[in-house]
Amino acid sequence: MEMYETLGKVGEGSYGTVMKCKHKDTGRIVAIKIFYEKPEKSVNKIATREIKFLKQFRHENLVNLIEVFRQKKKIHLVFEFIDHTVLDELQHYCHGLESKRLRKYLFQILRAIEYLHNNNIIHRDIKPENILVSQSGITKLCDFGFARTLAAPGDVYTDYVATRWYRAPELVLKDTSYGKPVDIWALGCMIIEMATGNPYLPSSSDLDLLHKIVLKVGNLTPHLHNIFSKSPIFAGVVLPQVQHPKTARKKYPKLNGLLADIVHACLQIDPAERTSSSDLLRHDYFTRDGFIEKKWTETKGPRSSKSESLRPKGGKETSQTRRSQSMKATTASRAQLMTHIPHHWTRSLLSWN
Repeated sequence: MEMYETLGKVGEGSYGTVMKCKHKDTGRIVAIKIFYEKPEKSVNKIATREIKFLKQFRHENLVNLIEVFRQKKKIHLVFEFIDHTVLDELQHYCHGLESKRLRKYLFQILRAIEYLHNNNIIHRDIKPENILVSQSGITKLCDFGFARTLAAPGDVYTDYVATRWYRAPELVLKDTSYGKPVDIWALGCMIIEMATGNPYLPSSSDLDLLHKIVLKVGNLTPHLHNIFSKSPIFAGVVLPQVQHPKTARKKYPKLNGLLADIVHACLQIDPAERTSSSDLLRHDYFTRDGFIEKKWTETKGPRSSKSESLRPKGGKETSQTRRSQSMKATTASRAQLMTHIPHHWTRSLLSWN
């Protein structure tokens, strides 16, 4: 840390602390994630996984890792510093983001997911806290501590822990053969939250989440119901059978029609029936009225993966902040579910006008 001046603590969590710092020679403001020195292997495993992915993959909509060093046996990750997150914006716009802003952000988030999925990477922790937003409106997906390379057929995943509210039903039921569709489910939940200002499936336990999924999204598939019935965790529990609206726009009446179509395509109980990030980028929601051409091709082609031209000057931070008064209860619940440190711990240091 000799090369950096500490400007203050941004936040802390189960695995470490994030500090806002300034490079003494260049004056660049950065966020430094310092992992705690713990005997548990999980800390080093999460740090190593994050470093591996961020060094290997570069995209203008992924957070930029500047350097890594170890000091006093603690791993330090140095990131670009970005002003705030989508969660911060939802605290400011408690009834949801304005439609143009929402579409601009979603397009970039999808580009990041598409880039990862095209490289056989699943993020496994997509949520508002993990979407950084620069002053110029560029979004960057961050927190790769739970990212994984897609398993080969027959392989299984282990040691997965992430925020409950965005978990797909196959994750809730601990089906170990999941894949890219878990990110698409999380995206669908996040889209509703970004559009309305309210989490779609806030829950206090896996059973609570599963019950809400059945009530609000759909009944379990035969495969998932079989896992449910054999699970000792849910022994003796009977889920309701619910008749849901047939059309997306009746199912999600609070959303714009095209946005409802997107959410419906994301929130399919059967992972095989969920859409892909590439298909979503070709959806009418983005292609109508020349949105892509007007917003993106003047800068660079919308599918380019080079990381320089859209990179903002700032970096990142993190937060466990609260929403408006009307959101206190759900925000408090969200804070209780923070089981690991995302590397932004966002507390917006710039005022909003």
